[in-house]
Amino acid sequence: MIRDPHRHRTGPVAVGAPLLLVALLTACGDRGGTATAASAGTGDDAAAAVSGDVTVFAAASLTDTFTRLGEGFMAANPDVTVTFSFAGSSALATQVNEGAPADVFAAASPATMQTVVDAGGTDGEPTVLVTNTLQIAVPPDNPGDVTGLVDLTDEARTIALCAVEVPCGAAAQTVFEAAGLTPAPDTLEQDVRAALSKVELGEVDAALVYRTDVIAAGDAVTGIDVPEADGAVNDYPIAVLSEAPNPGAAQAFVAYVLSEDGLEVLTDAGFGTP
Repeated sequence: MIRDPHRHRTGPVAVGAPLLLVALLTACGDRGGTATAASAGTGDDAAAAVSGDVTVFAAASLTDTFTRLGEGFMAANPDVTVTFSFAGSSALATQVNEGAPADVFAAASPATMQTVVDAGGTDGEPTVLVTNTLQIAVPPDNPGDVTGLVDLTDEARTIALCAVEVPCGAAAQTVFEAAGLTPAPDTLEQDVRAALSKVELGEVDAALVYRTDVIAAGDAVTGIDVPEADGAVNDYPIAVLSEAPNPGAAQAFVAYVLSEDGLEVLTDAGFGTP
């Protein structure tokens, strides 16, 4: 089992198709989250030994923070190149279970990670990294006059939700069921960033996304708190994969993310602590 233990793009990363692998080819120095490998618990000798490529599969809602952390990790470990695949957690878990070469997996829910654990895909038990909650995102002028969760049940409004098979969609379903409401979505997206983009482009009146995505979008959207979401907090587990091509560097990356400086980057972006 799993163990519990703004639109600001900060790096040279362009995220396209859901499973596009994005190579971070330039180590960009300290961006506020740069920790040495020693501070991440690896030690000076280990820092010198860490090298090669590290492939990280991570939930779409981690795009901004993990991009920044990847830059910091490479700055601390110049012989390492970090490559990310950002997408819906369920799609990434399927890829891992089908044998896609990856070193680290960070999911947006324990249930999704558990499918990889059950398949023998993790090296040891995953660790809960951070938490996240849902928030309604609307365009800055709020053309649909959305004020709360009940407005997402109105068929006269255009609404984007995440598909139920991905963590943000499963959390949304929990929230609606707890509130005794039936949503009226016009589109179901395969990851939270896709749902958010519908709001940013003015294609929908509202979307139910993570609080961190609203923060990352900055002035492009306005966030509306959802009190009912307090009962559907998502834990984000992270693990080194059992078939990791570069297990040493993978362990060092996870240690870096879990370090004090790494967690500061995540909490500054709006993530909660377990």
